[in-house]
Amino acid sequence: MTSQERALLSATGYGHFLSHFNMLVFPALVLPLSKNFGLDLASTLDLGFWMYLLFGITALPWGMLADKFGSRPLLALFYLGSGCSGLAAAIYSDSPFAFQLALASIGLFSGIYHPAGLGWIAVGVSRTAAAMAINGIFGSLGLAMGPLLAGLINWLFEIEAVYLCLGVMNLAGILFLLLTNKATTDTQQYKDSPSLHIEKEAFSAWRGFVILLGCMMLGGVVYRGATVTLPPLFELNLPAVVTTVNSLFQATTISGNVVATVTIGMLYLIGMYGQYMGGRFGERFDLRYGYLGFHLITIPFAFLIGMVTNIPLILLAALHSFFLLGMQPLENTLVARLTPAWMRSSAYGMKFILTFGVGAVSVKLIKFIEQGWGLPLVFPVLGTVSILLVMMIGVLILSTQHIRS
Repeated sequence: MTSQERALLSATGYGHFLSHFNMLVFPALVLPLSKNFGLDLASTLDLGFWMYLLFGITALPWGMLADKFGSRPLLALFYLGSGCSGLAAAIYSDSPFAFQLALASIGLFSGIYHPAGLGWIAVGVSRTAAAMAINGIFGSLGLAMGPLLAGLINWLFEIEAVYLCLGVMNLAGILFLLLTNKATTDTQQYKDSPSLHIEKEAFSAWRGFVILLGCMMLGGVVYRGATVTLPPLFELNLPAVVTTVNSLFQATTISGNVVATVTIGMLYLIGMYGQYMGGRFGERFDLRYGYLGFHLITIPFAFLIGMVTNIPLILLAALHSFFLLGMQPLENTLVARLTPAWMRSSAYGMKFILTFGVGAVSVKLIKFIEQGWGLPLVFPVLGTVSILLVMMIGVLILSTQHIRS
């Protein structure tokens, strides 16, 4: 990659890290928040609904603004808005209603990153699949560090300190953008660069893109359902692991919440390698078949997760996370290949309305399942959604020709 492409990836990497970090702090604190607010588990999980919904449904308008004004100012707004919202969550962590509003605001501003950042990469880096994999690794690091830092900081300093840290980390992103040379981060120069052979023709691949949108909608339900369910599921279903950890460290104060959040962090670190492998597959093989294969492999793991506890639960969740996260560079590159550059950020906006906006419905679905049948049944339901997703990818393959990175 050229120095300009590396500069672009550096500028977007921190944003991708924080966009997922912002979303994963809340699930790691569900049980402590439940005790703090005096609410049951289902009602506490429901506090995050508007955060996840706004994170998704605002993606298209944010993407359209990024296509019009460029990614750099939109990312500055992302850092400023998310940072102030995090500080508000810290201040109002004793009021369920005010805390829910602060979470909703975090979701609103965090929704900027994916359409703006990924659209920027898609028009600015020639090795798209490799760039999406690198960017995905930063996102997976955010997925890993969100629950890990949230659990540790809550253990040491309580919930207020967790969101204070979140706010400061987001505000620091503004300094990161200011240190970036504008000459190497202007979206328009990449759109106008003839060396990148950016297409100017009319949008002719609409049929494949519409089918892909359907695939990504189902994938969003699975992704959000898994990320919200795993932290409380681990906290409830790892009793032998918690006992072992306390005996190894000769302690009795390491809580199930700390063990669960550290374990979740390790899973997402494994997911980083999945991102790398997804990028490698994307560069070597037809994107459609790699996309199909990664989703297909998640299905048996999803059904088994609801049946086990302790170490088997951790191993199955790790395998599920590896392939669920590993498919993302393939999916993001498919979006780039099926859309023209002039609407690239808007196309990613459409994607994330479906993956994160519709995916927020899974929060309501989890509440319904948890109240009726218990939390372990959530993953078999997600496995059923994955079966529908694989069938939809089959339709995509039949409707399109060979697609390479």
